[in-house]
Order: sequence, then C-alpha cells, then structure tokens
Amino acid sequence: SNDINQIPLFFVLQCGVLRSISGQYPLVQNMTVTEGGTANLTCRVEYNDNTSLQWSNPAQQTLFFGDKKALRDNRIELVHASWSELTISISDVTLSDEGMYTCSLFTMPVRTAKAYLTVLGVPEKPEIDGLTKPAMEGDHITLTCMTQGSKPAADLRWFRNEKEIKGAKEVNASGKTFTVRSSLQLHVDRNDDGVAYTCKVDHVALTQTPQQATEVLEVHYAPRVDIIHSLAVPQEGQYLKLECVSKGNPSPDPVKWTKDGGELPDLDRMIVEGRELTFTSLNKTDNGTYRCEAGNHLGTSSAEYVLYVYDPNAVGQHGTDHALIGGVVAVVVFVTLCLIIVLGRYLARHKGTYLTNEAKGADDAPDADTAIINAEGNHAHAEEKKEYFI
Repeated sequence: SNDINQIPLFFVLQCGVLRSISGQYPLVQNMTVTEGGTANLTCRVEYNDNTSLQWSNPAQQTLFFGDKKALRDNRIELVHASWSELTISISDVTLSDEGMYTCSLFTMPVRTAKAYLTVLGVPEKPEIDGLTKPAMEGDHITLTCMTQGSKPAADLRWFRNEKEIKGAKEVNASGKTFTVRSSLQLHVDRNDDGVAYTCKVDHVALTQTPQQATEVLEVHYAPRVDIIHSLAVPQEGQYLKLECVSKGNPSPDPVKWTKDGGELPDLDRMIVEGRELTFTSLNKTDNGTYRCEAGNHLGTSSAEYVLYVYDPNAVGQHGTDHALIGGVVAVVVFVTLCLIIVLGRYLARHKGTYLTNEAKGADDAPDADTAIINAEGNHAHAEEKKEYFI
C-alpha cells in the first residue's frame, strides 16, 4: 500500500520538474530604434524558481544583474526587475549601440537568449549645390542634392514645383552610414524663371514630414515685344491705343516709339504714356508703320504695327456691297447644285432605255429586238458592200 501511495507523489514531482525546466527559458525580441531615441530591452521567463536574470551588451559587458546595475553608463536605466522579467532602457541611442544583446538565466546550465538592436541613422537635412544666381537663358547647369548620415541609405526625390522629375542617384558608404547624392541636369530657359526645384529625403527613420531643401531659379533673358491694338478696323476720328507689351528679366528699359523709322510727327494727338501710344483722333496722315523697341543688358527686341486709317463712309459702303455680292453668289451656287443633283438622278434612272424606245417607235419595225438586229445586219452588209466595191 505504501508503494501505491508513493506513485502519485512521484508523478507529481516529475511533472513539476519538467514544467520547471520547460518554462525556464528566457524570451526576448529584436528591437529597432531611431538614432537618438530610446531602446527598451525586455527579457521574460514563464516559470522561474528564484533564478537571477542578466542583460549584457554586444561586448559581453554586464549591464544589469537582476536589479543591480553593473555598467557605469548614465544612459542605461532599470525599468522593471522581478523573477519573471528584467527590462532595461538605453536612452539617446547611437549607432555604436547596435548589435546583439544577451539575456542570461542562471540555471544549471545557464540558458541564454539573444536580441538584435538595430539603430536607424537619421539623414541630415539635404543641401542643394550648383545653382548660380542669376542663371542666364541657354545655360547648362547641374543641381546636386546631398544628404549624409542615413542608415540604411536614404532616397532622394526631385520636384519641379509640384511635379516629380527624375535625377541621377549616387550612394557612398561612410562607416556605418551613407552619403547620398542626386544630380539634375538643366538647360535653362525663360520658363524656368521663378520655378522652385525641391529635393526631398525619404527614409524609414523620418516618420513625420520628410527633410527637404528648395531653390528658386532666377533666370535673366532678353525681352520679347508685342503690340496690342484696341481697334480691328481703325477709322477716321476714332480713338486708338497701341500697347507695347515687353517681357524680359531684368525688366526692359522704357520703350521707344517711332513711325516709319523716325520720330513721332504729331505729339499733340500722339500721346506716349509709359508703354502706351494713343491717338486721340485718327486721320489719314497717321497711316504708316509704328515700331516699339525695348531692351535690357541682354539684348533688344522690337515689334511693328502697320496702321491704315479707313474712311467711315467707305467702310460702310464696302460692307454693304460685299454682303450683297456674297448673297448672290450663295444663291447661284445653291441653284447649280440642285440642278446637278436632279439631272444626275434623271440620267441614272433612264440609262440604257433610249435606244429601245427609239426602236419601238419605228413604223417598219415589229419590235425593238428586230430593229436592233436589222440595224446590226444593215451595218454588216454595208461593210461587205464597201469591201466588194474596193
């Protein structure tokens, strides 16, 4: 009976030992933290029979043994210590903190678990080089964007205003971090004046707004000139305004107005105000070629406007005559088209019936077929007679 009573106790002890052994394994997790952040390292044991836990760094230096600090480093602090858990924190993490950390459970034998701490290098704010201010129209320039300190290597993206454009990327390793460059080739024209070129950094360590740098191009170019007139058909006695529109950078000097290559003849009626030339009351003597000229230090440009002043009465009479002639021509064309269509349909319906009807109308022909045959026969006899006579 004693043996029987001992059996349950034996199994209970055996099961307890197996449970203790199977549960006495430290559990850890890998950790990723951004440079300058805080890393929390946690080691847990499901079942622990008052056995101590210990954290050590990649250099196998003991950081904490239970709740006892072993390494003099103000950045390393105890978060929680018990028989089932040991959690420590490392603040202001640097790239040198990266590596394999070991949690040890001092059983017999000692059991360990390893957690890898990955430290992300934060890329520095990018810088754009290669921009000359101002740039000249027609120049070839290279914009280069650079960022340092990223881990892993950052990605650089270019934008022309809000539209993304492609650059040429170059990556160089520098210790544990990377230096990334991206170049943009530009053939500068006047359309680039005032355009913002932005270089943005994309990286896993940048959880909020990405780092970026922007440069606004200033492009100098020679002016282009155009003349805008207020009247389509200038007439005697009317008011006319000519505006010389010039666009250049730097802004063109004040425009110069000339007529037929010389000075303006009648400054009482021809008033120049800034870029505008106005005629208070047009007359025939104003006819001619008017030229406006504008320039800056990069060049000079000009535009011409040929003014012909019409007689108001002649313009009205010519308009009436032209309308009448146009109406008559339209009617004639319409009637002609109708006749062509009617005639075409008539001929299509009566095609091939003319000869048959003519034959049926003959008194000496019994029917159309006979008439046709006789006609062919007579023609043949005529040919025979002609050959016989020869």
